[in-house]
Amino acid sequence: MKQDRRRIRKRVGRVLRFCFAALTFAILLYVVFALAFSTDEEKRLARENQLYEERYAMMMEREQMLSAAIESLQERDNALYEGLFHTVAPALDPLDAADAIADSDSLSESFFLSYSASKSENVRKMADRVEDNFRDIFDAFCARRDSIPPLSAPVADFSAAQPGASVGMKYNPMLRIDIRHDGLDLIVPQGEPVLAAADGRVSAIVRGSYVEIDHRNGYKTRYSCLDEIRVSVGMNVARGRKIGTVGISRGAFVPHLHFEVLRGDTVLDPVHYLFSALGPDEYATVLYTAVTTAQSLD
Repeated sequence: MKQDRRRIRKRVGRVLRFCFAALTFAILLYVVFALAFSTDEEKRLARENQLYEERYAMMMEREQMLSAAIESLQERDNALYEGLFHTVAPALDPLDAADAIADSDSLSESFFLSYSASKSENVRKMADRVEDNFRDIFDAFCARRDSIPPLSAPVADFSAAQPGASVGMKYNPMLRIDIRHDGLDLIVPQGEPVLAAADGRVSAIVRGSYVEIDHRNGYKTRYSCLDEIRVSVGMNVARGRKIGTVGISRGAFVPHLHFEVLRGDTVLDPVHYLFSALGPDEYATVLYTAVTTAQSLD
């Protein structure tokens, strides 16, 4: 019996060793085959990876080229603006204060609460002052007959992108010196209609120079750089009536409308009379542009 058991154990041991050796050989053979040979799927994936790497390098190169081109265009735009208007180009939104707290991730919640409360109180006080000022203005309008109401825009589809230099010492592009500029430049295509800013009577027409409207309350408006004139002296015109078309004068290099507001012989800034033609944000942008633009168009 003992000899039979020993024989059985030896046979089982040989079988187990053979199985282990066969399994080890199969694993080694698989590893060698996997390292030495690639399947069609692996080859396809390898080609795709190589293609992606090449495309990524090309995209990075193009991105760098685009960034350089955009930076170059920005520099050219700024240089062109400074060459034309002799001042630094304004920001796209000069009234946006969001940048003041753009990098505020590290600020505490209590800071934001106190900051918001302070700003809210300041806004409330400003609103109270604005309301008081409107009451004063309304009372002044009711008490005086020589006041002028808010003017309509002298051009159709008036936007914040059209105004240029307003009243003050401005650089004249033709004379190349700083001279007194008595009106507001509005960039408008040639041939566009010019509209009466308020009811009145045409008091003067100087061909090649301007049309003047007397609003019968001590105020007058003038419209210069006209191409065609559609009114005559003595004609009564209503607010928004077409009085001519935009042209280009001999002293200007682009078509535009030169718009003036006068009280007697005193030159006033037209920007302060056009606030009803725009929303608050647009009017603020117009005011900023008119103040910072250092070169006139005529």
